[in-house]
Amino acid sequence: MMAKRKVINVVILTLSTLSAILGLVFLFWILWTLFSKGLHAMNWQIFTLDTAPPGREGGLRNALVGQLILVGVASAIGIPLGLLAGTYLSEYGKNSRYANFLRDLSDIMMSAPSIVIGSFVYAILVAPVGHFNGWAGAVALAIMMIPIVLRTTDDMLNLVSQQLREAAYALGAPKYKVILQVVFRGAKVGIVTGILLSIARIAGETAPLLFTSFNNNFYTTNLNEPMASLTVTMFNFATSPYEDWIDLGWAAAFILGMFVLGINIIGRMIIKKKKAS
Repeated sequence: MMAKRKVINVVILTLSTLSAILGLVFLFWILWTLFSKGLHAMNWQIFTLDTAPPGREGGLRNALVGQLILVGVASAIGIPLGLLAGTYLSEYGKNSRYANFLRDLSDIMMSAPSIVIGSFVYAILVAPVGHFNGWAGAVALAIMMIPIVLRTTDDMLNLVSQQLREAAYALGAPKYKVILQVVFRGAKVGIVTGILLSIARIAGETAPLLFTSFNNNFYTTNLNEPMASLTVTMFNFATSPYEDWIDLGWAAAFILGMFVLGINIIGRMIIKKKKAS
């Protein structure tokens, strides 16, 4: 019996190790391709010129600005709503049937295909006005962001010791002050990490933007009209037959990849610092 257990242990350990190595191989392969092709296409004109027709000198300025605006507006909508909803579930809803229903709904929304969310926003914010617009793109990204922030906030606040709340109540502090000055302080690292990860999640989305903000070959900051984004521009350029557009597509992929990777690294560093303290 002992020999059989050792054999099973060795087999499982070997398979697990090989699976981990295989995953790392693909990860480094992707990163190497991104670095080699993306860095080769990088230059200062990418940040100073707008997209241009094939054969002409162009960059990605309009797409970069559009991406920042869409993600920024989505964050301004999604982060406060997610924080407030998560706070309600943790501090007021507790384990009530309604609160648990909202948690289940949030989990479903986190796994919902982004293209379905894009179609929904298209039906309510694009079709009625008759044209694509930046507001619709930002709302679609915010809808994807809210469940992540909500769930993270709920989980992190629940990890704060109940004794801290009771001690604050014993000193005469009202509930809102206990939440803001005691509970939020105790969970701020986890909440900030969740917010960063939610931003990284929406920053790389293409499908919902194809249905909402669509794209724009010109520089614009007007959310009432179609707006360029780095993800949609990357998709269009990378699948084009023109060599200069393909190079710009790889440059866009490199910029976006480094942005998402950087946010994830910052989140991990915050978690590590919290554990060390």
